[in-house]
Amino acid sequence: MAELKKTPLYAEHIAAGARIVEFGGWLMPVQYTGIIEEHQQVRNCAGLFDVSHMGEIVIKGPDAFNLVQKLITNDAARATGNRVVYSPMCYPDGGIVDDLLVYPQGEGEYLLVVNAGNIDKDFAWIRENAAGLAVEVSDISAATAQLALQGPRALGILQPLTDVELAPLGYYRWTKGRVLGVDCLISRTGYTGEDGFEIYFAAADAPAMWRQLLVAGQEADLVPAGLGARDTLRLEAALPLYGHELGPTISPLEAGLGRFVCLEKGEFNGRAALAAQKEAGIKRRLVGLAMVDRGIPRPEYPVLAGGREIGYVTSGSFAPTLGKNIALALVAAGTVSAGAEVEVSIRSRLHRAVVVDLPFYRRPRK
Repeated sequence: MAELKKTPLYAEHIAAGARIVEFGGWLMPVQYTGIIEEHQQVRNCAGLFDVSHMGEIVIKGPDAFNLVQKLITNDAARATGNRVVYSPMCYPDGGIVDDLLVYPQGEGEYLLVVNAGNIDKDFAWIRENAAGLAVEVSDISAATAQLALQGPRALGILQPLTDVELAPLGYYRWTKGRVLGVDCLISRTGYTGEDGFEIYFAAADAPAMWRQLLVAGQEADLVPAGLGARDTLRLEAALPLYGHELGPTISPLEAGLGRFVCLEKGEFNGRAALAAQKEAGIKRRLVGLAMVDRGIPRPEYPVLAGGREIGYVTSGSFAPTLGKNIALALVAAGTVSAGAEVEVSIRSRLHRAVVVDLPFYRRPRK
């Protein structure tokens, strides 16, 4: 087996008493004081996540735009100025290689942020698709750290520490500036359903940045948060996770990501398959479930309607903000709609659930 990777902050997590688990080939903190407590801190105050395990791949050269346009289902023409573009990346059959963020970095250069467990696979796939094109493809993941500062107090914590105005920075926009004296790329995307910022910078600066941010955020009740809270937060916001809602046997249309599939832009990997699927109608779709009976629906648990199996749970957990057990499930299209009662088979016993609209949680607008 390959040796598990560590982020530049591994020693910081150990010193903080974090519980460490394996995730996507990495040793990562799943919790510090507790998943529910960290979850609520992010919803009500702020949390700091080490997401340095995420991958960063640079595409640069005269054909960079053409390569990105070929790779993603969204329209790379939207990745201009300081706009961040989210997109699935598909195989020719419409299955998902990964989902990623595209940051335009000036003429003929793009930064792609990919999932931690997919870095090597994605890099190989991108290089394979780059054959014959005038581009350079570089994996800068090992040299790059990324922190996610999330929660309603994130802006107030970060603004005094940087030389750029953050309030005007819109959702899915990015800028460059210095944070605590370190050159950074700062974006406002997030994966928790809350406001917040992602900070990309040199890996060597990670320990000092981590410690100083936590000290600076003490009065605002900033806490370190682990992967456990990150997962419950993203589930409440109905944000997909590769390997659960997304994967090589699931298309973006089935995963509810049709708005990120731009068939009219021209050719790209998977276009023909996705166009045919859209024309014929999808056979499966992602739905939300709220449990009526006690029991936590876990991935792969069967979902039944009228005594017939119609699909399976992709993600499920107790939702701390909502105080109930919830799940995302991939089910046969046309079988159920919001308000319908279904059953989830949990350890061979049927537990009632109700189909609900997504997302489960939406942050209050100011």
